[in-house]
Amino acid sequence: MINNLDIPIFKKCYDLYKTFYGYRGDVSKQDRYTIWQRCENCILDVLEAILLASQSGKVEKLPVLESASVQLNVLRVLIRLTKDMRTIDNKKYLVLETHIDEIGRMLGGWIRSTKER
Repeated sequence: MINNLDIPIFKKCYDLYKTFYGYRGDVSKQDRYTIWQRCENCILDVLEAILLASQSGKVEKLPVLESASVQLNVLRVLIRLTKDMRTIDNKKYLVLETHIDEIGRMLGGWIRSTKER
């Protein structure tokens, strides 16, 4: 199990969650229990899917990775919405979006390599 926690995409997603969680105190109570909670759940779903994919066999891996990709895209939209609703400022949005973009590139590469096998 320790080896699965060492994969770079897991570390990136883990760091995304830590960064996201650090911003929680700056969010109004009204937003914290609505869209913020939904974003947090999406991040945790992606993290869980990455861990599951790292432990899955070849046949099961691709559907799990594709599901993680969909969840990441949902997260991308929700994070943009938090910025547009002024739940977070532009600086925090850019930090989160940079993390999400990097995870998306890594996930896309993993999906492509899985399809080639």
